[in-house]
Amino acid sequence: MRLTTDFWVSSIVRRAFSAGGFAAVARRGASEAGAVMITQRDRMGQTRLYGPAPQTSYEDAKPDQRLFVELLNSDDEQSIHDKIERELRFDPDIWVVELEVDDALFAELVNVTTP
Repeated sequence: MRLTTDFWVSSIVRRAFSAGGFAAVARRGASEAGAVMITQRDRMGQTRLYGPAPQTSYEDAKPDQRLFVELLNSDDEQSIHDKIERELRFDPDIWVVELEVDDALFAELVNVTTP
């Protein structure tokens, strides 16, 4: 059984704070099954945007695991904002979570795959 998006996002936020990082929910989507987009900011001003991985990325053994792919890597906040806005026009139920954690903690919190 897959966790609700609301529960999953709450868990990520709590885990980030408990490890000394920062997390914020920039936009709440559908609590039951909204898609999640994640921004990761580093100390050098670089921002990465992650979105849900395509269904072909999922293994039969772990169909309930949430997987993400990197959509954009930029030091331009506006390009990240524009990409999120385009996605919102397509799916208004999207959640946007902002994380400021180191790469090791990010890898622990978010499962990133390549398409």
